[in-house]
Amino acid sequence: MTQTTALPPTEVTIRSAAPTFLVSDIATTIDWYVANLGFEKTGSVPKLPPFVYASIARGPVEIMLLSLDGYEKPDLRALRPVGLWDVYVRCDGVTALYESLAGKSFVQMPLTHQSYGDWEFEVRDPNGYVLVFGGTA
Repeated sequence: MTQTTALPPTEVTIRSAAPTFLVSDIATTIDWYVANLGFEKTGSVPKLPPFVYASIARGPVEIMLLSLDGYEKPDLRALRPVGLWDVYVRCDGVTALYESLAGKSFVQMPLTHQSYGDWEFEVRDPNGYVLVFGGTA
């Protein structure tokens, strides 16, 4: 067994994490995120469709997309009916964001004030990924 020594916190800075979604059509997914959630395409391979990889972002939030031909994300909501999320996006002004999306078919849970203090709502993208936007009103 190898013994490891913890690095002093000043030598390592973890800045962010980006979820990676498998999708069958990256270009269509990019278009949906741009049109509905205000994301922008920040990179892709190759430069033009059909893409095998792309990155989308809104502010500091990044989602990476990987192409897998014919992929369909399994719907596991019945196994955990109290919530099954793929990404939790922390934000300020969550009420304003919700109001800009209220009534859209992809909003899966309306704006709710949670017992732990956050305001949250859920969005389900066309690939079945669930994003929770939560934070201060």
